[in-house]
Amino acid sequence: MTEQIQLINGFSKKSREEKLALVTQLITDTDKALEIYKSFHHPDPKTQEMIEEFSENTISNFHLPYSVVPNFLLNNKIYTVPMVIEESSVVAAAAQSAKFWFSRGGFKAEVIDTEKIGQVHFLWHDDKNILLQKFPELKERLIKEAFEITENMVRRGGGILDIELKDLTDREPGLMQLYCTFETVDSMGANFINSCLERFAETFRHWHAAQKEFTPEGMEVIMCILSNLTPNCRVKVQVETTLDTLDDIIPGMPGAEFARRFRLGVHVAEADPYRATTHNKGIFNGVDAVVLATGNDFRAVEACGHAYAARSGKYAPLTRVETDEYYFRFMLELPVALGVVGGLTNLHPLVKLSHDLLGHPSARELMGIAAATGLANNFGAVKSLVTTGIQKGHMKMHLLNILKQLGVPEDRKNEVVHYFKDKIVSVYAVRQLMERWEVKPATGIK
Repeated sequence: MTEQIQLINGFSKKSREEKLALVTQLITDTDKALEIYKSFHHPDPKTQEMIEEFSENTISNFHLPYSVVPNFLLNNKIYTVPMVIEESSVVAAAAQSAKFWFSRGGFKAEVIDTEKIGQVHFLWHDDKNILLQKFPELKERLIKEAFEITENMVRRGGGILDIELKDLTDREPGLMQLYCTFETVDSMGANFINSCLERFAETFRHWHAAQKEFTPEGMEVIMCILSNLTPNCRVKVQVETTLDTLDDIIPGMPGAEFARRFRLGVHVAEADPYRATTHNKGIFNGVDAVVLATGNDFRAVEACGHAYAARSGKYAPLTRVETDEYYFRFMLELPVALGVVGGLTNLHPLVKLSHDLLGHPSARELMGIAAATGLANNFGAVKSLVTTGIQKGHMKMHLLNILKQLGVPEDRKNEVVHYFKDKIVSVYAVRQLMERWEVKPATGIK
């Protein structure tokens, strides 16, 4: 007999305990699941309530490690950079790269622009030439009638930069858009931009209805939404040094040879989109970790970065390397829209601490910090790939996780770590060692 499918009504309106009761019934060991979910609740009820308000249908908290990278020299200023990420090798690589470049001038960042984009998409069935002719009049009215929304932003140095009329009828019959650019200063600006766009649409409808040359059915607004592709909200960061300072970065390897191999590693990514995807993922290992720690939207940052990587029509690496007989230069140019006010930056206690730790940076400064961390991680990854191989360092960092997974007793962990100092790490190898040493799992794990 087929089970009857039942709809759960009003789930979002139920209390946390009621939600937990419903959800844990779907898990094999209901009592254990309930215990685990509750164990991650914050001990302070007010803090837990605040965290639950960040999202919808919350029943627990999902913890990720909050790490820091010291010795990060950027534009002649030293930072301790917070990173929220579950992969230990990412933090280790960023720390090693930061330390390496500290004595070689550090990272240099330059913000190219901070322009954000929003669009009002609409269908147009009236005379297009009349719309083009009257557009300056419409544009002036759009800006004027949005002033109650933009006034505070204008006071802070931002606001509407421009509104253009774009014709997309060659892609979809009747499709056109208001292409709008904004400066949102220290806020990411999503709510501000979307509020402006919806006001533009309202003004546009009223303006259209008042024009005697147009018909009631001649214009239909489809949607009003910001774009997460912000190619002109972009930062450039780089490191550079002479080849002789790269001598022995890998023991016994001359700096010129390291630079040659490193350049080839980046060129492989330029030639092959399969490699470019993983190459860029290594950049976002660092960028995302900083974006999360500072309460920003890593999904928007990633979507924008990957779209930008494909702007030529072929997916390509976001970093570039230049070398000659004397010099080595490694660069990243990244579109990244970040904010330091609004959203979680004013609410989440750890996010607030992150901004304090960084010295309360401006949005432009934070763009440089995030991009520099991405460049640091990419430098570490390419360096390992073209020399010792990625697994040697990665699996060493992963060894402690394996020891936990296999339930190795605390008093034997240092012994195991020492044993694998010059050996390949794998779950199988650790398990075999435990069997040879007749070590029983501490937690009964088989």
